[in-house]
Amino acid sequence: MIVDPSPRALSRLSFATLFATTLATAIGNMGLISVMPAAGRELGISDFLIASIFSLSALMWAVTSPFWAGRSDRKGRKPHILIGLGGFTFSMLGCGCVVLAGLNGLTVPLVTFAGFLLIRSTYGTFGSASGAAAQAYVADRTEGQLRVRAIAALGGALSLGTILGPAIAPFLILPHVGLAGPMFVFGIAGIGILCLAAIVLPSDRPGEIARQHTESSGGWDIWRDPAVRPFLIYGFAMSSAQAANTYTLGFLVIDRVGLSPVEAQSSIGIAMVAGALAGLVAQWGLVGMCGMMPRALLRWGGALAFAGNVLIVALPGFLSLVAAFALVSFGYGLARPAYTAGASLAVGDGKQGAVAGAVSAIAGASIVVVPAVAVGLYEWMPALPFVVFGGVMGGLLIYAFIDPALAQREVADCGIVSCER
Repeated sequence: MIVDPSPRALSRLSFATLFATTLATAIGNMGLISVMPAAGRELGISDFLIASIFSLSALMWAVTSPFWAGRSDRKGRKPHILIGLGGFTFSMLGCGCVVLAGLNGLTVPLVTFAGFLLIRSTYGTFGSASGAAAQAYVADRTEGQLRVRAIAALGGALSLGTILGPAIAPFLILPHVGLAGPMFVFGIAGIGILCLAAIVLPSDRPGEIARQHTESSGGWDIWRDPAVRPFLIYGFAMSSAQAANTYTLGFLVIDRVGLSPVEAQSSIGIAMVAGALAGLVAQWGLVGMCGMMPRALLRWGGALAFAGNVLIVALPGFLSLVAAFALVSFGYGLARPAYTAGASLAVGDGKQGAVAGAVSAIAGASIVVVPAVAVGLYEWMPALPFVVFGGVMGGLLIYAFIDPALAQREVADCGIVSCER
């Protein structure tokens, strides 16, 4: 468990609650992503529209994240974690109702699409509150390598959720509700996690937090900080490439295995689980146990994600796709905590809320248009999105070596001695 022995400690109970919150939302969101290609084809909604259905939610996430992050500096982290969980729960249950209506022929495909789009946007609007608040909560209470490990551990919760979500989702396609079943189950689980966080997570003391944040932590100004901006640029480009891979995977699997959308659901789950497991090994293994520092992780992550995209294009068949996607995900598993922790360590306590808001905004901004663009490229030529976004990762590998802020050597506190990475 990641804990800080300093007076501003991150307690085991607090971290366990944040871990559970992150895990639950990851399970729900990735489970939803895994069933949507099949649901879209059953509903008669085009692949392009299915990919773009998350765009409004992602846009709202990107826009509102800095607002929620700044507000959490003033009002405390816990209330915003609860707001985010509430947005997750409402969107899951609402989307389940819309999809169920469409599957039963109560709405035409266009109305189903519009209803899903609007209800899902509530997750972007309110769900972003918990992402920014959870990272800021950790950053408030950790330093140095401990912060890298704690952020990587939360990233591991995302990866574990990506394993469990697609693995569980096929078993939640239930009688009478069909492909809407996973959404209802995830929504009900969200209610349980919301109650758990409300009871277990210690309340913040906003006055103390406000005194700690004497510097400006507002809005988009953090992008002007030359020490932080390279990490955020890397993060946005990397997150866009990861979104392109994730949102096109389901369609690629369906086409490679040659089965109906529903029959291919288990194959989609296998591919997603393999990728998530690889990301989990990267975050809990190389980052959590080996103590690699951000700049080394940025380079290794870029190189492996680039190589994985090349192999997806070069190798035929389902099993080779699973292996290549696992390699891609391993690279992303190294790079994601690297840019997040690197940006956090580049500033003092006064700007942790701003950094958390920027990182959370990146998560939303990277899926506003990228999934629709990637699937559009896929419909034109199946190999094209992997060529384009593999090239993005190759470019980031070069960027990590030539940008002054990313290329400088760093010294890590390894707990016993200092070691250069």
